[in-house]
Amino acid sequence: MNTLLAAHRPETPLANNPMNTLRMAEPGEFTRRAFANGRMDLSQAEAVADLIAAQTAAQHRVAMGQMKGCIGRQLDTLHDKLLKLTSLLELELDFSEEDVEFADRTELLSLANEIDHEVVRLANSFAAGNAIRNGIPVAIIGAPNVGKSTLLNALLKDDRAIVSDIQGTTRDLIEDTITLGGFLFRFIDTAGIRHTDDKVEQLGIKRSKLAAEKAQIIILLTEPGVPFPEIPIREGQEIIRITNKTPEFQALNNIGVAELEAKLIGHAKNTLSSEGNDGAVLITNLRHKQMLDQAHHDITLVIQGLEQHLSGDLVAEDLRAVIASLNAILGRSITSQDTLNNIFKNFCVGK
Repeated sequence: MNTLLAAHRPETPLANNPMNTLRMAEPGEFTRRAFANGRMDLSQAEAVADLIAAQTAAQHRVAMGQMKGCIGRQLDTLHDKLLKLTSLLELELDFSEEDVEFADRTELLSLANEIDHEVVRLANSFAAGNAIRNGIPVAIIGAPNVGKSTLLNALLKDDRAIVSDIQGTTRDLIEDTITLGGFLFRFIDTAGIRHTDDKVEQLGIKRSKLAAEKAQIIILLTEPGVPFPEIPIREGQEIIRITNKTPEFQALNNIGVAELEAKLIGHAKNTLSSEGNDGAVLITNLRHKQMLDQAHHDITLVIQGLEQHLSGDLVAEDLRAVIASLNAILGRSITSQDTLNNIFKNFCVGK
């Protein structure tokens, strides 16, 4: 058998050429080559990794949109407006000593504000995009012994948290994720909020309030005769108030839990829809958010320069900084190999 196979094995230049040795592809190598050859921009390349890591339908949907170039198309539209603004400023510089006026500064201000509005909208979409990518944070807040840990276990369908009648059992944050209705939720069980002299419990309560501050959804849990805890609520947070241990809701017996899950899924759908599930862009990558924040800072300087009637060359310098920040999202102004290596290092082998 081996002799027969050997007799029919083709002898090709590829097989005999020592320069054509085979090796394992490096993490992200094929995607990086596609980016280097102009087949995709950097935001599309990064979306490949997100698509591979997607665990839910929402994550898959957002990553697919980005991989198809939705971010690039949005930024190309902004780029065209920035080029128009730059051109008008250049004309102003070229004919500054003439009596010809090519652009009213009011028109330039209107265009700059239009660009800034879109940059801010994209940056603000990161809150929803990051929640979809990493899990919508849901903090369970309440006094001790009202059933917070029991509710967490009911939602996770697992005995994740210790349940006890002893007050102050939960002293640190307990966190876990679960997929509901195609969305990833990150539930956080917190220490019961009450007055205590116990230093360790005080630290847990402090962390509870911090978790509530950062959460997108807060489940305020209580039981009959116990008031809801008073915590600061920031704009945009969804608050769900539940009275446990009643005929309508009993976390221990799963009564009302399905209805709570439906509310959570409804909130997730509304969030995605409000951010433009019908085609608008969601920013999910922290690097993109940072570049957009920098672009907002620089376009603000452009607006201030126009309002203060600064010379066109000074305004143009800030305008070039805006273009550079937005181009960096697509990889058009990234020359550092270290930066690219850092972006691709977490790809799975070959992709």
